[in-house]
Amino acid sequence: MQPLIGVSTYLTQARWGAAWNLPAALLPAAYPAYVQGAGGLAVLLPPDDPARAAAVVRRLDGLILAGGEDLDPALYGETPHPRAGAPVPERDRWELALLTAALDQGIPVLGICRGMQLMNVHAGGTLCQHLPDVVGHEDHNPVPGVFSDHEVKPLPDSRLGRLLPESVAVATHHHQAVARLGSGLRASAYAPDGTVEALEGEGPLFAVGVQWHPEVRGDLRVVEGLVAAARE
Repeated sequence: MQPLIGVSTYLTQARWGAAWNLPAALLPAAYPAYVQGAGGLAVLLPPDDPARAAAVVRRLDGLILAGGEDLDPALYGETPHPRAGAPVPERDRWELALLTAALDQGIPVLGICRGMQLMNVHAGGTLCQHLPDVVGHEDHNPVPGVFSDHEVKPLPDSRLGRLLPESVAVATHHHQAVARLGSGLRASAYAPDGTVEALEGEGPLFAVGVQWHPEVRGDLRVVEGLVAAARE
């Protein structure tokens, strides 16, 4: 069986062709290719009325919360940092509703970058709004628009550690990160500077978030874990 995996999308202004410049629901092609490479069927989930999220999730076997813009810091009780990006409230509300529905319905979830941060905020956690203020360097996002690499060490007694049993080099592009971990979550991987690089739910459901971008590298092990859980 090829499970149906929903992937959330951006909602932004975009240009294409010779003349078009319009609001668009879009997603880098690496995301559906990532799902397809693991044997899943990918379907894009553009922002919609949050009241429809439960009905959408009922048709899915798994959910990926994609990367993208900074979350609105009001969601975790803070005012914006001067380096924080402009929030997209329609996307925030939609993805929080998708995540709530997936957890309620027992649908496996993978959060990628922003998606991991959203999982933490959904669970009552907070974010560091500008990581260089804490770690003293910009190695997690040295060049805007370009992925760089650093090592991540998964914890061996975690779901992620069973998928990635060794330290791995991962593609990174983020300036925010987990600060206080949300209720019911555990950290399952760290960067050398101590940044939380993955989290997961403490229960039996596959609910894993990674701070890096596995979709832009050839390692399919994380999404293969999601697809296997979706098949079950």
